[in-house]
Amino acid sequence: QPLNYKSRWRSIRVMYFTMFLSSVGFTIVITSLWPYLQLIDVSADASFLGWVVAAYSLGQMIASPLFGLWSNHRPRKEPLVCSIIINLSANIYYAYAYLPTKDKKFHILMSRAFVGFGAGNVAVVRSYVAGATSLKERTSAMANMSACQALGFILGPALQAFLSFIGEKGITVKVIDLQLNMYTAPALLAAAFGVVNILLVGLVLREHRVDDQGRQIRSINEISEDRVDISIVPEESIDQVAVLTSNILFFVVMFIFAVFETISTPLSMDMFAWTRKEAVLYNGIIICCIGFESILVFLVVKVASQRVGDRPVLLAGLAIIFCGFFILLPWGNHYPKIQWADLKNNSLLSRASEATGVSNSSFEPTGCPYEQTWCQYTPTIHLAQYLSSDILIGVGYPACNVMSYTLYSKILGPKPQGVYMGWLTASGSGARTLGPVFVSQVYTILGPRWAFSLICSMVVGAIILLSCLYHRLIAFSVRHGSIIE
Repeated sequence: QPLNYKSRWRSIRVMYFTMFLSSVGFTIVITSLWPYLQLIDVSADASFLGWVVAAYSLGQMIASPLFGLWSNHRPRKEPLVCSIIINLSANIYYAYAYLPTKDKKFHILMSRAFVGFGAGNVAVVRSYVAGATSLKERTSAMANMSACQALGFILGPALQAFLSFIGEKGITVKVIDLQLNMYTAPALLAAAFGVVNILLVGLVLREHRVDDQGRQIRSINEISEDRVDISIVPEESIDQVAVLTSNILFFVVMFIFAVFETISTPLSMDMFAWTRKEAVLYNGIIICCIGFESILVFLVVKVASQRVGDRPVLLAGLAIIFCGFFILLPWGNHYPKIQWADLKNNSLLSRASEATGVSNSSFEPTGCPYEQTWCQYTPTIHLAQYLSSDILIGVGYPACNVMSYTLYSKILGPKPQGVYMGWLTASGSGARTLGPVFVSQVYTILGPRWAFSLICSMVVGAIILLSCLYHRLIAFSVRHGSIIE
């Protein structure tokens, strides 16, 4: 069997890489999305940005069950290669979104939706890894997969920050009508990664299924009738209340992180009067640091959950997230710099450029745009507040993420988890769809005080829910008395 074992783990590592790439595809353009939108389409506002960020997750939410269903009935290679090709084409589409003469912002919206649709293969990846590992191997394989996902979330913005040195002008490749600049280069890099991924899936991936003890199974249909299989567990015995609670908690955690990711660029441009290029570079560096921090947190969480159990870690994570958003509430009597120069009002702009002696093209108004009325009466958020909140969220989010995941798979027990994992993926994508839309509307119209107060109350709600149903969130085998916790 050693040959089988090697091939099986090689395939699982290809799945890790696929997971890593799907999260890189999400984050590699996340910090430059807003400036790119503003650059190619003046009519795009912060609330449209919310829709663009959400389009990715909406695509993923629709695609996950479809690819999952496909992978149940056909070799996994098919949905995987198909999804990566969609992902790759969508990234190229994104890089060319400046070509059409009108409605450029809708082309960006469409391309992000298709990138998300391609990332629907996450469900296939999760069910493959769950099916190809024994019970003993599964926890660490799932944790490694979360770590690869986190690594993707870090390297994405890091690559973006690195590519921002190309600048807004960049290079024009005449032959293929391509403008290679700090906004299009990341998407093309993601497409190049996609090519590597297709090769790996095509050449390395083999179908593997093992039972809970780690013995090789040919395929689902070949289990002989007479052997009683432990994976046949009656449906009622899974605690549906615990399943629902875990889904809700996962939703809240993903919602909060999506809000945080969407808001960081507009917030920093409004509060600290950063230019587009500064915002991309600095936020890229910040998200990168959070990512490294989250890998440390993953390691600590593995140890801590063995010491004190999964639920206390989840509770602590939620409490830390609450502190992070509480710090972001604006206090004091300093007000943000207001951006009066309106791009559409040319007399203002020309007067400003005469005064500064700058040509029209390089003049970029900074500060809080005056059409957001809250800018005039909301105190500014200081850089120290912003950074300390980043640090706290960077501790709380990974802890909650990996714990809600692990708890969920323990609650489900030995039954094949494909369908249930699909629900979890869908609730996560649902949160990442609603989060950006919610925050960009509330933030644009009512300002940060409202936005962050609502988030704080959501976290408090999650903490209360977890405390009330604390006793239900236990592993399947513990509940059925075969193992004592």
